[in-house]
Amino acid sequence: MNETKPDTLQAILTAAMEEFLEKGFQAASLRNIVKQAGVTTGAFYGYFASKEALFEALVGEQYDYFMNCFCHAQQEFAALPAENQPKELSTISGSCMHEMLLYAYAHLKEFKLILCHSAGTRFAGLIDEMTEIELKATHDYLDVLKSLGRPAPPIDEHLEHILVTGMFNAYFELIIHEMPLPKAENYLKEMRDFYTAGWMKIMGQ
Repeated sequence: MNETKPDTLQAILTAAMEEFLEKGFQAASLRNIVKQAGVTTGAFYGYFASKEALFEALVGEQYDYFMNCFCHAQQEFAALPAENQPKELSTISGSCMHEMLLYAYAHLKEFKLILCHSAGTRFAGLIDEMTEIELKATHDYLDVLKSLGRPAPPIDEHLEHILVTGMFNAYFELIIHEMPLPKAENYLKEMRDFYTAGWMKIMGQ
C-alpha cells in the first residue's frame, strides 16, 4: 500500500516531537527527523519550509490558545465596574489559571516543548510575555484602587517584576514536573491564595 499524504505528515510530526523533546529545538536535527519519519528531505519540505515552521506546527495552536485564555481573563476583569474589581480580584484569574492548567495537562507534550525545549523560538518568551501582561494589569488595577480612594503605597518596579515572574515560574513547575492533576489543582488553589494575600498586603488593602 502506498503511503498517503496524511500518513507522511503524521510520521514527520511524530518524529519531530520525539526529537525536540529529547534534544530541544536548537540541537534537534532535521536529518534525524526525516530519517526517523522514513521520508525524504524533499517530502519534508513539501510540508514545512524550515525547522522553525515544524516546531510551530507542533505547539503554535496550544501556545496561542493558552495566551488568548490568559489575555481574555485580563480583559474580562478590566471590564468590570471599578467598585466590583477588588472583590473579584482572584475569582476571574483563578478560574482562568485553572482552565489553562487543565488545557496544558491535556496537551502535556506540547507544553513540555514550550516550557523546556523551545529556546531559539518565539515560544521561549512565554513567561516574559505573560509577565508583561500581568504587570500592565497590575498597574491598571492600582489606578482603579486610587480612583476608589484606596491608593496603594508605592511598589518598587523590580520587586513587582520578581514577584510576578516568580508566580508564573511556580505555576509552570506543576506542568514541568507532571504532578498528578488532582495534586496540581490543589497546589494551584493554595498558590492563588498565597499570592492574592501577598499582593493585598503589599497594596495596603
